[in-house]
Amino acid sequence: MAIDEKELQEMKEYRDPLTEKLAELEEQGYQADFKMEGGKLKVVDGEQSFSASELTIKEDFRFEGESNPDDLSILYALEAKDGTKGTVVHIYGPDAADDLGEFMKGVKEERQ
Repeated sequence: MAIDEKELQEMKEYRDPLTEKLAELEEQGYQADFKMEGGKLKVVDGEQSFSASELTIKEDFRFEGESNPDDLSILYALEAKDGTKGTVVHIYGPDAADDLGEFMKGVKEERQ
């Protein structure tokens, strides 16, 4: 079933900036969702996992919560040495655990 232009616009109105950027990156080939597991970034629906030295940050985007400025996050677009492209969201702020933040310090940056 095709979505008409009006329905697409209505859908976009309900999306927040983080969700919007995730959708854009997915269209650009960043299909994998990563999560921290065992000191590595693991593909959520897969078996692959990567150390910091196996990944490159291609882009990152910072977001602040509209209702609470303490709701801070960074969206990373990453590419692994094997060509896997995906994203991970780092939520940070006063109450956030920072294992992902420490991990990301070891990932090299290569902007597109």
